[in-house]
Amino acid sequence: MSTEPVATQAHLVQYGLEGMDPITLMASVPQLDDAGANTADRYDWQAAMAAADGLALLLRTLVAGSDLSSAKVVCELHEDWSLISSDGIEVVSGKHREPSVGPYSTYVKLLKDGGLAHLFNRWAALTERPTCRLVTSGGLSGTGEPKKLMTAVEHFKGLKRAAQPVTGVGTHTDVVSAVVTKIPQYCDQTKSRWDGDRVPALSSDERKNEVARFLAALTVDENRPHRDYVADLAPSRYVKPVLDSIGVSTAIAVAVWEAVLDIFRARMRSRGPLPGGGLPVIFESYRTGSVIAPELERAIDSRTVTMEDLDIVIRTASSNPAGFEPVPRLPLTSRLEVKMDQEQCSDNTIQRALALRQDYLDYWRERESGDPTARAERRRLERRLQQVSDSSTSAPGRPPLRGTALWRQFEHDINALPEGVLPLGMDPDLALGGMCQLAEECKVWFGQRFDAATVLAANLARDEDES
Repeated sequence: MSTEPVATQAHLVQYGLEGMDPITLMASVPQLDDAGANTADRYDWQAAMAAADGLALLLRTLVAGSDLSSAKVVCELHEDWSLISSDGIEVVSGKHREPSVGPYSTYVKLLKDGGLAHLFNRWAALTERPTCRLVTSGGLSGTGEPKKLMTAVEHFKGLKRAAQPVTGVGTHTDVVSAVVTKIPQYCDQTKSRWDGDRVPALSSDERKNEVARFLAALTVDENRPHRDYVADLAPSRYVKPVLDSIGVSTAIAVAVWEAVLDIFRARMRSRGPLPGGGLPVIFESYRTGSVIAPELERAIDSRTVTMEDLDIVIRTASSNPAGFEPVPRLPLTSRLEVKMDQEQCSDNTIQRALALRQDYLDYWRERESGDPTARAERRRLERRLQQVSDSSTSAPGRPPLRGTALWRQFEHDINALPEGVLPLGMDPDLALGGMCQLAEECKVWFGQRFDAATVLAANLARDEDES
């Protein structure tokens, strides 16, 4: 992968980047990779957060009375998404973080896990024009290195707002020096550029000044909701202000959220509609007015949500809200389902667990009807399965497993049982069904213990009321 040019004003003319409009600039700079659009269907949370930003941009555009065509969100180009308006460009990195992992607590975690090293590289490659934002559900530690970093961010932002020189030499030098030292460890392209593989190497002071300018452009949005709570919070938090501003009833907020989220899911996967559909590019020799290759222009179009798109989506959902309401899930009817659902196991995993549990019960029903030793053999097997569940959940030197990871570990450990442990005619799948039966009896858990019976009763009562 080619190394990006040094993104300082002296290089803009040299590389032909000066004065470009935002889309042309972003299209003209090579991406590091295109993995985002290929794997975005695994990151529904990112699509939801991009949708929230899109709604915020729509409201900002409406309040300002600006032309809706002047603002847009581009997904999976350089970063997870970017906001483009008359105010400029903001590139955004979205990082969901499980509560069990804890907040970002060090420079390394922010640069590597939080993606700031990659964000820095893209900001520099885009000639330092964008502002940058890290959107995360993880939060920042209120002490130590994250606190020092954010203090430095506010200092450099203040200098920028006051039109003062932003320099990393002599102010917050401990933070700037630490970032300068660590960024090349997590971004090969920055390391190559700074070390002078294609352009003159940057001096220590130049590197510090560049980091200071980046920090002046950085915002950390650390309090986004965990993915489990987005569906409940989004309609009131993100949709209601927009509906209020255009005089539409907020009773349809859920339908509008689903409609808006659907369009961002599609754009995250680079599957948006194209102006020319699937028609081939013709008369290319007569093409004028754009320096972007037609294939790339199409790719960008397929990843772009304009504010006009959102306006149409909202008005369409307003006229037919029932068509956009989320499809109701099948009710949970057993403690096993409640436990696995609580730990975010997939519907397919839950359905398989239910089928294996039923096969396990059928096996013992047939055995116990004519074999006087079957009950004792079943109790012996279930004691062994509980031993497996105990050792699978928390092994020495490994954090406790839960949810799908624990389910996979159960399956692995049961398959590894010595020959002769399982009763005659029982295979590992049937034994896994025994683990599911123990979960139904609240003898095995897929995470922390809770009152599964009460949750199940509440779910059944709610489903009965809704029907």
